[in-house]
Amino acid sequence: MKLTEANALSAPAFEQAFGEIAEHSPWVAARAAGKRPFSSRDAMVEAFAAAVVAEGTPAQLALLRAHPDLATRARLTPDSTREQAGAGLDTLTAAEFARFTELNTAYKEKNGFPFIFAVKGATKHQILAGFESRIHNDAAVEFQTALAQVCRIIRFRLEDRVQP
Repeated sequence: MKLTEANALSAPAFEQAFGEIAEHSPWVAARAAGKRPFSSRDAMVEAFAAAVVAEGTPAQLALLRAHPDLATRARLTPDSTREQAGAGLDTLTAAEFARFTELNTAYKEKNGFPFIFAVKGATKHQILAGFESRIHNDAAVEFQTALAQVCRIIRFRLEDRVQP
């Protein structure tokens, strides 16, 4: 879709087109829609990120919790399925899958939300290394890091869908 077409959509049509950009959280697109017309695709990305940042902690936490565990098939949106496959998470060995499962469980128990990593362009080894280094971070640091990763995911998805 061209940026001019995105700008011309009605609010409901905009939400329909972009409601899954932020994983299972159409409210992000609804808030970003109010910032139209976007002068550029970057301005559109910034509006989505600003919607995430402007919300309070309860909504942000719900957004983080809406993300699936990495290397799982549960509740994956088509975007997540494609991104995880591109990173090789659909071809893990049994040992790799066990390690991801172990880290997913430990991370969620510690932080109260799943590990979030913008996997586009990354390998399964890079993701695992990120997981193993971030698992030791303070929960408050991880909350902010996870929100930043969500904003990167939003950028990647909008760049895939919207032509300047």
